[in-house]
Amino acid sequence: MRAFEATARLHSFSAAADELFVTHGAVSRHIRILEDSLGLPLLARSAHGTKPTAEGQCFAEGLSRAFALIQSSVEQLRPGPLTLSCSESIMMYWLIPRLAQFQKTNHGIELRFNMSSGSEAFTRDNSSVALRLSSIDPPKQVISNEVVAEWIGPVCSAQYLRSLQMESAADLTRARLMVSRTRPHAWTDWRRCGTQDIGDLHVDETFDHFFLLIQAARCGLGFINVPRMLVREDLNSGALVAPFGFLAGPNKLSIWVASHLSRRPDTVKLVDWLTDELRAAEQQTDLAAQ
Repeated sequence: MRAFEATARLHSFSAAADELFVTHGAVSRHIRILEDSLGLPLLARSAHGTKPTAEGQCFAEGLSRAFALIQSSVEQLRPGPLTLSCSESIMMYWLIPRLAQFQKTNHGIELRFNMSSGSEAFTRDNSSVALRLSSIDPPKQVISNEVVAEWIGPVCSAQYLRSLQMESAADLTRARLMVSRTRPHAWTDWRRCGTQDIGDLHVDETFDHFFLLIQAARCGLGFINVPRMLVREDLNSGALVAPFGFLAGPNKLSIWVASHLSRRPDTVKLVDWLTDELRAAEQQTDLAAQ
């Protein structure tokens, strides 16, 4: 039943095998035995993957609820540490600077961390709570709440800005622009969210990670367009400047919670703290605010 529920949810034998830490063949064999015992097909198999039959979909939804209830009962009897999942960049630039305060006010809560940013990783790694962008679809059995807009904008070093003698955002057309591979359309997204008439912007260099991209900007290599939450400390210290402020981008910052853990007191405290911190730091209606 575990093998079937995972396959029906993920639409893939291989993905189910990875989640359950068994082989592809073991998953297929378990489902075949289950179908034989019930006397009806539960999955429609094709070269493009698997899809539950009508009966299979109904059965899978019931199993998902049952497994969540079992897990919730176990957690209530023997609660383990919570696992907080977020991207490496959010962990480095936003979460770690705030962890000391959380630990000071919630010293009884044990946290583990998982650096990931996708949907499948949340389920595969048994995450409890996650910070995600609203552009990512949450898996089933997850409670998702959009908290605040993600603010985005161009930043660079003060020295680089002086060297270009820029007067308006339109001057970005003659600047050296950089992006991260995880946000290849960052400049396009920013332009669409703004009201200024800016010419075509061409990306000159791409870095694999945000921390490399931000370091490149610190070193005066050009302009980057990043979420404000990742560069706030650099802006406060003067290492980076945001001459055109920030705009509410196309994405929201969301908090995901595993449904079977949502009522645990430590989960509630963690979610409330994350919500308060995000709203205090990121909720901003002044488009020119830095």
